[in-house]
Amino acid sequence: MIITKEEIFKAISTVNDPEVGFNLVEMGLIYDASCDENMKAKVTMTLSTKACPLHQMIVQWVEEAVLRELPTVELAEVEVVWEPMWTIDMATDDVKKQLSGL
Repeated sequence: MIITKEEIFKAISTVNDPEVGFNLVEMGLIYDASCDENMKAKVTMTLSTKACPLHQMIVQWVEEAVLRELPTVELAEVEVVWEPMWTIDMATDDVKKQLSGL
């Protein structure tokens, strides 16, 4: 069974950014995802700031969401990258619209 990037993104969309309440996918924080034949999922993501106090918790939430939502996945690994740097332009139009009103 092959797990697609879209399925992994859907699983991660159950994780909300606690500061703004939008999920990590719609925030544009998830850059890539894949799953190999050994059912090891890898997620490449960033955070809105390097100083995020919930850095480790958010990484853990992403790993847990993948394992919970995709039970055939054996291992979920998250790599946090800082390039490209996240900007609000990476968020969905709905998120941009709602955040611009704050």
